[in-house]
Amino acid sequence: MTGWLYLLALPLLVCFRAWLYWQIGPAVNWMPKLDLGVIVLPFRSDLFRPALAYSVLGFVRLILIFYTWLLVLSAINRRAATIDPVLRLIRLQLGRLADWPGWVQFLIPLVLVAGLWAAFQPLLIQFGITNRAHSNLHLFERCLLIGGSVYFSLKYLLPVILLCHLVASYVYLGRNPFWDFITATSQHLLAPLRWLPLRSSKLDFAPLLGIVLLLVLLHTLPYLVLRDLLARNLPVWPG
Repeated sequence: MTGWLYLLALPLLVCFRAWLYWQIGPAVNWMPKLDLGVIVLPFRSDLFRPALAYSVLGFVRLILIFYTWLLVLSAINRRAATIDPVLRLIRLQLGRLADWPGWVQFLIPLVLVAGLWAAFQPLLIQFGITNRAHSNLHLFERCLLIGGSVYFSLKYLLPVILLCHLVASYVYLGRNPFWDFITATSQHLLAPLRWLPLRSSKLDFAPLLGIVLLLVLLHTLPYLVLRDLLARNLPVWPG
C-alpha cells in the first residue's frame, strides 16, 4: 500500500468511529467525554455531528500527545554525544523540528495546542459543548490552560523511562539500542540531581527520587491545585 492510501484510511477510520458511537451510544446510554486535563468536554452520542466532533478531536488529541512526547524526548537528548537508532528514529519523525533549540521544542506543544483550541472554539460553541469566552483575555487564558495541560501526559512516559533505567541498572538485559536510549535519556533527566548524595555503595537512589518528583509535578500537584480551587469555589475554567 502506498502512502496516500494510509492517509485516505485515516479519515475513513475517524468517520467510522463516529458512526459507531452514533449507533451504539444511545442504546447503552453512553455520553462520550474528552478529558483535557483542566476540563472535560461532553459530547452527545445521539447526533452524528457531535459524535463526529468527538471522534475527530479524540484522534487529534492522540496525535498531539504523541508528538509532544517526541518533542520532549528530543529536547531532553538535545546534547547527546551520540545519536542511537531510537533517537535517530525520533528525530526522523520530527523532521526539521529536531534541529531547533531544545527550549523551542519544549514550547511547541503549548503554542500548537493553544492555537488549535482557539481554532476549534466556534465548533465547540455551536454544538453546545463549551460556552463562549466573555473576552479575548478569557479566551487567551483558556488556550494557555489547554496548551499547558498536554504536558501532564508526560507522567505516563518519563517515570516509566526512569523505572526501566532503574531495572536495567541492576539486571543485565543485553546490548540493545532501546536500552541505550533509556540509559541516555535517564541520565539527562537526572542531571539536575547529580549534586545530591544519592548513591550509597552500589545503590543509586536518583532514579527513585526522579520518579517521585515527576509524579508529584505532573500528577499530584495539579490535582491538589484543582481540588483546592474547587474547595474555595474559585473558577478553574475562565469566563
